Amino acid sequence: MDKNRSLRIQYENDFYDKTDHYYTQGIFLELIHPGIGKFPLSKLLWQPIGSEVKYGLALEHNGYTPTDFTISDIQVGDRPYAAALMLKTFSIATDPLKHRRISTTLSTGLIGPGAGGGEMQTAIHRKTGDDLPLGWHNQIANYPVINYQILIEQKLVALGPFALFSVDASCRLGTLSTKACLGGLVMLGFFNQPFQSASAQKYKTQVYGYMHPQINLVGYDATMQGGFSRSNPYTIPASDIKRLVYQQRLGVVVKLFGLYAEYFRTWTIPEFSNGKAHGTGGLQFGYWF
Repeated sequence: MDKNRSLRIQYENDFYDKTDHYYTQGIFLELIHPGIGKFPLSKLLWQPIGSEVKYGLALEHNGYTPTDFTISDIQVGDRPYAAALMLKTFSIATDPLKHRRISTTLSTGLIGPGAGGGEMQTAIHRKTGDDLPLGWHNQIANYPVINYQILIEQKLVALGPFALFSVDASCRLGTLSTKACLGGLVMLGFFNQPFQSASAQKYKTQVYGYMHPQINLVGYDATMQGGFSRSNPYTIPASDIKRLVYQQRLGVVVKLFGLYAEYFRTWTIPEFSNGKAHGTGGLQFGYWF
């Protein structure tokens, strides 16, 4: 989003890929506002000197299921049921002189039955007339989520408002997941350069596509391995977790005055032994003011 005051909602689901397993649904609601900088948790975020900083809060809910959710028994060798609900406190610091952006995120919440993943999926399937999920009683047990992430993006080449090539690196540490990522970004179309100062972003109408390939070095993932709790009905052993995982996201964005719309698709190679490649699709809508 181009301004420091905005609202955005995202819905992601794997029905776009004609599946209903693994990462099966995600809901994300975001508010960016200068006043959030006074929020106590915002004080824990990295704020680089000489940067223009935007502050935000987001509520995120994610759900995960095995390949066949119509089986009530534990499916050994498959992904466990899991759901996570988090409050994300974040900042986005842009340095227009160094053409660099640093995003810091603190996630706090819960993984387990308290996140309501089973109730949400059951309600959606009942409304749509689909088969009801039967195995949520086997999900990852309740455990607190505390995660801290730093993402650094660096512009490499920009061709006016028509093209951008950049690289990014991130590190995430906490009870939900621990991993390091390295990626790249290609944007083509007509848009405000994201590494510019806010005052230099003059185009009110923007249309562009993007591609973001990424390599993840996975240390720990509680949605598969549990939250350091011995009460989990079933988890995937650490020896079966894939440590190098490739992921790719493609999207199309339209910005018209204060409105934002995006459609995107993601693809991820298998994340555990005997797992399958998986794809999702999503929509985002936003408004800045």
